[in-house]
Amino acid sequence: MKINNLRSISLVLVWIVILTSACGTQQEKSKHEQISNAAAAFADDKKYKISWTMHQNEPVPEHAEMIRYIEDKFNVDLEIWNLENNKYEGLLDLRLAQGEPPDLFRIRKPQDLLKYQAQGVLAEIPEEMLIKHAPNIIHAIKMNAPGYMDYGKIGGKYYGIPVVSPTNIYRIPVVYRQDWLDHLGLKIPENLSDFEKAMYDFSNKDPDGNGKKDTYGLSSEGMNVVFGAFGQIVFAEQLYFGVKDKRLVIGALEPEMKEALKYLHKWYKDGIIDPEFITGENKGGYKHLSHSFINGKIGMTSMGNYYHWIQAGDYKVINEHGEEVPVEATFNALELSLKNQHAKIGFGQPVTGPQGKSGSKAYAMLMNFTAIGTDAAKEPGKMEKILQILDYISANPNQDEHLSMLYGVKGKHWKWVGKSNDDIVILPPFDKMVNYTNQIGANIGMTVPSKTLGRREQWASTLDLDKNGLYNMMEVSTPSLIKNSSELIKMKNKAYISIITGDRSVDDFDTFVKEFMEAGGEQVLKEANDWYHNHMKN
Repeated sequence: MKINNLRSISLVLVWIVILTSACGTQQEKSKHEQISNAAAAFADDKKYKISWTMHQNEPVPEHAEMIRYIEDKFNVDLEIWNLENNKYEGLLDLRLAQGEPPDLFRIRKPQDLLKYQAQGVLAEIPEEMLIKHAPNIIHAIKMNAPGYMDYGKIGGKYYGIPVVSPTNIYRIPVVYRQDWLDHLGLKIPENLSDFEKAMYDFSNKDPDGNGKKDTYGLSSEGMNVVFGAFGQIVFAEQLYFGVKDKRLVIGALEPEMKEALKYLHKWYKDGIIDPEFITGENKGGYKHLSHSFINGKIGMTSMGNYYHWIQAGDYKVINEHGEEVPVEATFNALELSLKNQHAKIGFGQPVTGPQGKSGSKAYAMLMNFTAIGTDAAKEPGKMEKILQILDYISANPNQDEHLSMLYGVKGKHWKWVGKSNDDIVILPPFDKMVNYTNQIGANIGMTVPSKTLGRREQWASTLDLDKNGLYNMMEVSTPSLIKNSSELIKMKNKAYISIITGDRSVDDFDTFVKEFMEAGGEQVLKEANDWYHNHMKN
């Protein structure tokens, strides 16, 4: 009996050992499979070489630190194309002419999406692939910019991922030399009549007190505030469309612009407008600097964005010790203070015109598109890899990782100093280096929309910059726009300049409108309204 019991116990023990061994083997096998699958998600056996275009103010070095980080993390070889932002389209088109579409394809001007798709250099991005491999980007756009995903479609298929700016709710500021106004006993103008008086006094009453007649009221960018007083914008990189009577119109063709031109024609004749307005306010370098304003030649402008006009102390930021300190001056405000320490800036609202209209130019919410070149689609798995990288560096839900993709290595390039998303500081020596993010290869992704407002944007809101913005209501392109816009813009600019300077009479405005429509404008308007009515239905 004891022997039988011992045998039974022995058999049970043997089966326990066998079963335990089998379970352990199965668990180990499952664990290895999980590790293998996780590794495959980030590092395929194949190492892709990916060409990449981006916004940059200076070239990204070949072995930049953050580029190497991304390459190691995703097992890829990134080739950053250093295409200067101010010459981007021309440099890109040269590469395209040689049969080299970039894999990650930045389309700087939204209107160019259709053009590049028609050229056959953009790959279709399947919707299910977008959702699977760029989920954070898609979620951010759908949550914070509803409806904009459809802007990336052509013929019902995605060819571009919309880059929607979270800060373009703010229009271009209207900026005055406050010290000039104070010297002349003037207030910031509220209507066109007050504006006209200020411009004449800026030109004729020695506002800088140097005893010379060497100042003017305004130049090219200030003119858009005058056009805005009649409800439209004229001087811009593309044709500017407005909405009137539930249809799109080209602002430069509207009859109210004839009234605006009467003012500008007279002002130019009277020496109130800088005679060099034809060449613009920027004289080279960073394109948002108004050298005419900085150098004390004109007393008002509407150039650059709100963050180009921050004066020292306008609001407080957090320093590296977690203390609130006054913000330092930026861009135009900084250059002006270096040129003249007594100069002051005043912000005004867009002046109101005779019919109660007002507005200043606002940058479109749709900034550009991120697309994928056709060659990338020819390699199995490459498009998926590009989308994974783009999602990680552009919309990472992990805040530390997201900020590292923007600013560099935490603890080396930046650190947290507070609890809000805006409370970080750039560490020395990088805090004094212009465009250091380009130098280390950070911030190579796309902007995604967000509802978070930092200290800078909260300050912009106090200036009411989120009101009275005039946006281009045609944010995409059509076949006739691609074909005709370049020549039509030249025709528009030439006519306006000629009328302002007196080479053509103001009455010639009607002739210009007729010539414009016959040169392709009529078809442009028809296609624009077809798109607009279809877009409004959807």
